[in-house]
Amino acid sequence: MKFLLAFLLCASLFACGQTAEPGTTAPDADTPAVSADTYGQLTPEEFAKMMDDENVVLLDVRTPRETAEGVIDGAVELDFRDPDFASKLAELYKEPTYLVYCAAGGRSNQACEMMTEAGFERVYNLDGGYTAWTGR
Repeated sequence: MKFLLAFLLCASLFACGQTAEPGTTAPDADTPAVSADTYGQLTPEEFAKMMDDENVVLLDVRTPRETAEGVIDGAVELDFRDPDFASKLAELYKEPTYLVYCAAGGRSNQACEMMTEAGFERVYNLDGGYTAWTGR
């Protein structure tokens, strides 16, 4: 788990791209705008399109048992039900865009709320979660 956290921190540190001011639109006209006090909901198609951006971190907040059944390629796993979840979120760099998902969207919605409250500026939830992703 320490390796995973170190990888995420390093990936965030070396990620490139522009950062937007809170409440402004994203650099790409096709990218939904997110203000500092909210987060965006994305369809699986919109989620897939945003995955192509350079400054994006995919965050899978499902349990290890769930991720053993499959993950979206390149996703970093951070179990929402881990007692240390909030402190691990706080250690993440806030600059990248985060694409967050769980099984159906409930836990990832909660994670997105926590992230925006913690000052993350670009956070997007996969509407319908991994279930919607695999059914697309």
